[in-house]
Amino acid sequence: MSSFLFKSFIDKHQKLRMHYITVPSDQVKAIGGIGTRLICRVNDNPPFQCGLVALGGGAAYISLNKARLKSFGLTLGNEVQVHLELDQSKYGLEVPEELQALLEQDEEGAKLFETLTDGQQRYIIYYVSQVKSSALKIDRAIMMIRNLKTMPEGPFSFRHLVGMPPRD
Repeated sequence: MSSFLFKSFIDKHQKLRMHYITVPSDQVKAIGGIGTRLICRVNDNPPFQCGLVALGGGAAYISLNKARLKSFGLTLGNEVQVHLELDQSKYGLEVPEELQALLEQDEEGAKLFETLTDGQQRYIIYYVSQVKSSALKIDRAIMMIRNLKTMPEGPFSFRHLVGMPPRD
């Protein structure tokens, strides 16, 4: 498995108001380019799944949410040791067992799920996994797959997927 090790800094995207780690252009090229799914370890902290997002000039970034920054004890400007490995998982995120069980039982839902783009699949996986309770994960999985089955023709609608009305 390919492994990439480099030093970087914690920076902040002012427009998006989020923190990130810059991945230099030479590393981006060696890794496989923008959009590549990875397992990232920052310093000696637990690894997490991520993807490379274009930053400009061939460089990319890996976003770090506030909770991860806090748990890693990091702040803006800190130098960090970054260890990246290619993510070999099917979806680039761990699928909650509740969603996996539903997809195994619902053939139509599973077929529709597999027709989605990688990002749309990850959105569903992420949305289901963001609650702690197994019962709520089941409720979210059922809602997402039910709404996927009733998706109207035309462009994909995240609003429909989460049960919100269309925008006027």
